[in-house]
Amino acid sequence: MKRLPASVHRSLDMLAVICFLGAPILVGLIGRPAMVSYALAAIYVIVTLSTKFPDTRHRPLSLRVHGGIELVGGIALIALPWLAGWNGTARTYYVTAGIVLLIVWAVSNYGRQVGAERGQKEKARA
Repeated sequence: MKRLPASVHRSLDMLAVICFLGAPILVGLIGRPAMVSYALAAIYVIVTLSTKFPDTRHRPLSLRVHGGIELVGGIALIALPWLAGWNGTARTYYVTAGIVLLIVWAVSNYGRQVGAERGQKEKARA
């Protein structure tokens, strides 16, 4: 079921950056939950821009490492509210963000992405 092309995945990563930046204002996060969201936006943009996607030149992170970061990050986001003692909106926000991240991780192909995308494009042309 790993069918999400890398180009779509990269767009979703940038959408996640926008969500992490906008969430404190949109859902009313304040204090540490808001600061963590802003920090996640910064980390996410660095990871995304550092990842070697099929149509980019050499970058330091492989897609597999990117996938590992997202897996660990999704689990950490779900656990974070309990570890930090957050309730209410902050808990709901971080658990939801973690679940969404894990869903994207589950449907993304972090392996031989270049060949997979070529195969999908060739099937679409046929």
